[in-house]
This record gives sequence, C-alpha cells and structure tokens, in this order.
Amino acid sequence: MATDLVPPPSTKAAPKARRGAGKVPLRVALPRYRWLYLMLIPGLVYFALFKYLPMYGVTIAFQDFLPFLGYSGSPWVGFKHFEELFSGPDFGRLMFNTLFLALLHILIVFPAPIVVALLLNELRVNILKRSVQSLIYIPHFLSWTIVASLTYLLFAADFGVLSGWMRDLLGDTAKIDYMAQEEWFRPLVILQQLWKQTGWGTIIYLAALAGVDPNLYEAARMDGAGRFRQLWHVTLPAIRPTIVVMAILSSGNLLDSGFEQIWLMTTSLNRSVADVFDTYVYYTGITNGAISYSTAIGLFKGVAGVLLIFGSNWLAKRLGQRGLF
Repeated sequence: MATDLVPPPSTKAAPKARRGAGKVPLRVALPRYRWLYLMLIPGLVYFALFKYLPMYGVTIAFQDFLPFLGYSGSPWVGFKHFEELFSGPDFGRLMFNTLFLALLHILIVFPAPIVVALLLNELRVNILKRSVQSLIYIPHFLSWTIVASLTYLLFAADFGVLSGWMRDLLGDTAKIDYMAQEEWFRPLVILQQLWKQTGWGTIIYLAALAGVDPNLYEAARMDGAGRFRQLWHVTLPAIRPTIVVMAILSSGNLLDSGFEQIWLMTTSLNRSVADVFDTYVYYTGITNGAISYSTAIGLFKGVAGVLLIFGSNWLAKRLGQRGLF
C-alpha cells in the first residue's frame, strides 16, 4: 500500500531552541541601530542628572543635616526622624487626609476618563466628537493657580458667581463660605481634578478603543447584542489591559496628593482637613527649617509608592490580568 511507503514518525524529541536564539549580539546591534541608541542618550542623561543623582540627598534623612557642615560633616542619627514621624501627633491626621483624598480620586477621578472615552466612542458624528474632545482637553493646559483662581471667583462668599446665584434663589440662608468650610474642601478639590484632568486622560483610552477589532462588534450584532451589550462584552474587555496598567501606575501616587493644588486651596480655617504629606513637607522643611525631618517624610512617601506599585502589579497578575512588569 502507498501508506506503507510513509516513514513512521520519529520518537525522538525535537531539539530545544537554544537560549538567546534569534537575539542580535550587542557588537552587531550597536552599529546597526546606532541612530536609535543616539536618540536614547538625552533621555538617559536626563534621568541620570535629575532623577538618580539627586537620590544621594536622601541620606540626610538619617542625619541631623546642617548646611554649613554638608553631607559628610553632619552627624548621623539613624532612624530618629522616622520615629518622630510615626510617633508624632500629626502622622495620623496626615495619613487620614492623604488616604481619604486618594480614595476619592480612585472612586471618582480615575473612572471619569474611562466613562468619557466610552461616551465619545459612541458618537457617530465626527465633527461633534472632535469638538467635544477639543473642549475637554483645554483645562489640562491651565495651571493650578488659574484653576484655584477660577474656583475663588465662582465660590467665594462675597463675590462668587455661584454663591450669588444661590443667595438669589434661596436667600441669605444660602450664604456659605465654600472656600473656608472644612466640609467643602474635599468636594472642591475633586471637582477641580475632574475638570482639569478628565479630558486629558481620555486620550489613552480613546487610543485603546481605536485598536478594537470592528469584526467583534459585527459578530456581537449578529448575535443580537445591543449597544449596551456590545459595550459590556466587547469594548470593556478590549480596553481592560489598558485600565489595569493605568491603575498600577496610579497606585504609586496614592500618597502624592499634589502640592500645588492643595497649597492653593488651603486656608487657615480648613487646614485641619487640607494638610497632607506634600504640604507638610513644605511647612516643616522650608518654613521651619527641619530639612532632615522633611526629607524623611519624602523618603517614606517614595518607599510607600514603590511598594504600592509592586503590590498592585502582583495583585493584577493574581487576578489573571497582564501586569506592568
């Protein structure tokens, strides 16, 4: 028979590919991709000079730093400043204020660009879609100083536009000093972040939505899925990796509330809820001259941010998602 002429399959296992097979040796890659490596040099120089070289300064967190003695002459005190931070009366208040703002950011500010991107993706009129995109991008290019000034113009008790409208509608009983009341500090900060950052954050998610295969929507429509079902079963799963990566990157900034915005919105009447680690570093380091103590606070924030990134990356992998690294 013809099948008898076919040799039997070999029982020997195929040889394994050598480790590193297909990789271009460095001596070959350098001349071949020399222009790419040259373009990499400015970025490496920037990070070396402005990111890694200043890290030597964190050593003063373990010293009683005196400027006229310098790094080498200042006495070493070990973890003295960290003990003062953790056992001090301000640590609990600072941690609560910072984490509360971080929680509000996660629950309100972080999902906002996703929701806006999904809504914009559903628009079929390109002129309307581009116009809305351009309008919501503009606040990102305004400084926090301008944003805080606009907030004062809108919510100030004496001359605020919105405050005046509320008084006209409800009478003098609606006269509230929103800028000085403690209970209004966090809502105003979150509203500022929503207005300023939501439009810019949609860029990443719109780019991810542009890469979704249109055939998936067509198959979903053939199966009888409506717009909401397509959104839930096609769009969201397609951009889930992007959402996970952005969530991991955002986790490293949970203790970073943003100095400029908080500083501009802080008054003597709302300081009890406005004080966060960023502003406390300024008070202690610049105003009071406790340089070593403020450096210890900054180092604590940095270490906590690194641990949060690694922890969120591990959690994402445990939940079956693709991590950042």
